[in-house]
Amino acid sequence: MPIIGIDYDKCINCGLCLKECGRRFIKDEESGKIFFHDPAGTCFLCGHCIALCPTNAIIHKNFGDELYLFEGIGNLESYVPFETISNFLRANRSVRHYKRKKVPNHILRKVFDVMQYSPTGANLRAEKYTILSDDEIIKKLSDAVMEELLNNPFTNSVYKDSFENFKKLYHSPIYLDAPHIIFVSSPGNTYIEHIHIGINVTYGRLAAQSLGLVTCWNGWTILAFNYNPKLLKLAGIHGKSWGVFTIGYPSVNFLRCPPRPKKRVKGLDY
Repeated sequence: MPIIGIDYDKCINCGLCLKECGRRFIKDEESGKIFFHDPAGTCFLCGHCIALCPTNAIIHKNFGDELYLFEGIGNLESYVPFETISNFLRANRSVRHYKRKKVPNHILRKVFDVMQYSPTGANLRAEKYTILSDDEIIKKLSDAVMEELLNNPFTNSVYKDSFENFKKLYHSPIYLDAPHIIFVSSPGNTYIEHIHIGINVTYGRLAAQSLGLVTCWNGWTILAFNYNPKLLKLAGIHGKSWGVFTIGYPSVNFLRCPPRPKKRVKGLDY
């Protein structure tokens, strides 16, 4: 059990752990002490009690990474001011123009490291990661995805002309010759797993942007996987829910943020 209890030499009895997790922390009214009590083993390892405790009094083991601290963690609005993150988010683009240059593994690892900290309901963390970097395997998957979409009457009518153009321009038309394809998969096919994957991919795409890389969701592959799950073998992945995005160095430079129409927010007066 990763959460073992409370170090009472450090504990100041502030009650934050109790407020955060009233199911597993209980207060003994006679002694006034707070105890960790989880006989059913229902703790899903969110770690909030560890992160909140002002004196680091929560005893734990085999929890994963060491505790991670950085200057400014308690004052994040100053660490990354709103204007900075607003500009960063507004400038994020789905980029389809890549240099034919592989991204070093140590940089790709940074993207995956950030993705693994994306939030999930009940801290499920069921996502698995796969990256394809072999040009010929990417080409085979591209061809198979395109064939699957062209065999379907609806997607054929929507994409046929575009695919004919892309075949003249790219070695791997579905992936626009991106050097790497990242897959996020989950074992189930529920709305919550789709949400988890969406958040997960967004973390990865924003991390990539901060490293000078560009990305783009690839809905074509997800459509083809739904039509023909046998294609999963080509990518070397499993599961019933997927997120797919291309990643690499950009061969273009966006110089401005495109305009977007403002949407009204019901219940919020401007």
